[in-house]
Amino acid sequence: MKKILLLTTLCLIATSCGNQLAAVRKDAVKPMVITQQLPHDTDDPAIWINPIDATKSIIIGTDKDTDGGLYAFDLNGKIIKKSIPLKRPNNVDIAYGLVLNGKKVDVAVTTERETNSIRVFSLPDLEPIDNGGIAVFEGETRRAPMGISLYTRATDQAIFAVIGRKEGPSGSYLWQYKLQDSGQGTVVGEVVRKFGNYSGTKEIEAIAVDNELGTILYSDEQFGIRKYWADPDKNDNSELALFGKGDFKGDNEGIAIYKKSATEGYILVSNQQANTFMVYPREGAKGDSNSYPLLAEISTSAIECDGADATAVNLGGAFKNGMFVAMSNGMTFHFYSWDTMQQWIDKAKK
Repeated sequence: MKKILLLTTLCLIATSCGNQLAAVRKDAVKPMVITQQLPHDTDDPAIWINPIDATKSIIIGTDKDTDGGLYAFDLNGKIIKKSIPLKRPNNVDIAYGLVLNGKKVDVAVTTERETNSIRVFSLPDLEPIDNGGIAVFEGETRRAPMGISLYTRATDQAIFAVIGRKEGPSGSYLWQYKLQDSGQGTVVGEVVRKFGNYSGTKEIEAIAVDNELGTILYSDEQFGIRKYWADPDKNDNSELALFGKGDFKGDNEGIAIYKKSATEGYILVSNQQANTFMVYPREGAKGDSNSYPLLAEISTSAIECDGADATAVNLGGAFKNGMFVAMSNGMTFHFYSWDTMQQWIDKAKK
C-alpha cells in the first residue's frame, strides 16, 4: 500500500508541477510514507509525540488556503482529523504542558494570515482553545503572520510563540508572545519582545526554537540563517550567528532540528529550489557554538519544500531512530526514516 501511495502521489506531483519532478535526483532519499493529499496547499508540519505510546504519535500539517485548516495524520499518513476551517493557516508548531484551568494541555499553534492572528488548538483532539484567535502585530501596517515556533523555557516551563510576518522592518521583524491562561480556560498572548534583523532580500517565514539550547533560528530567505537567544528575560537581542550564506540555490526555508542528545544533533534547512536539505551541526563547530560548517547536502524526494520537522524519538517500525517530515508540492507531506537521512550525513563525513 505504501508503494502504491508513493507512486500515485509522484504521478500527481508530475501532473501538477510539470518538469519539476525531473529535478529530483535518482539517488534521492525516498520517503517511507507519503500522506493523503490535502485539498489545497500543504506548507508546514509539526510532530506531536504521544506521551503514553510513541507509536501513536501524530503529525499536524497546515493546508494553506482561505478555507484551509490544520490536519492530523497518523504515522501511516492517513488523515485522522481536520480542525475547524481557518483562513490561510501558514506555519504550525507544538508545545507540551500549557497550563489551563490548572491542567497541562499540549497545544498546536498556527498563524492565520487573513485574520492577522494566531490560533491555538489542544492536542491530540485538535479543538480550538483561543476564543476565536489571538491578534498579532497590532498597531503595525504590515501584520500578516507567516512563520511561528514555540519556545518552552526550562526554568519555569513558560511557553512563548515567536512569530514572523510577510513583511516587516529589520530589528523588529519578529514578535514574541507569552501564551497563558485567560483565567477562563482559554489561551491569550502578551507581547514580550520585538527583535530580529532582516536583509530586505525576500522574507522571513521559517522559524525554529531549540528549547534545550535556548536559541531561535530563522531563515532570512536568499540571505542566510540567523540565530538569537530565545528567553526574552535575557534582554539580549544581539544576533549570535549568521550562517548558510552562499549555500543555497535559491530560498533557504524550512528548518528542522534533530536532537541526538540534550545538546548535540543536526540543523536541517530546506534548499528549496534544489530539492535538498543542507545539514549543519546543532552544537556548532568544535570550540565555537556560533559557527556552523556545512556537514552534508541531502537530496530528498520532497519537491520545493517549505516546512519540515524532525524527532529522534523511537516511533516504532522504520522510525525506530526517529523521523524527518517534509512538506512537498503535490499537497502532501513526506515521512522519512531518520536512518536514511543519517546514511547521507555519514557518507558526506567520509
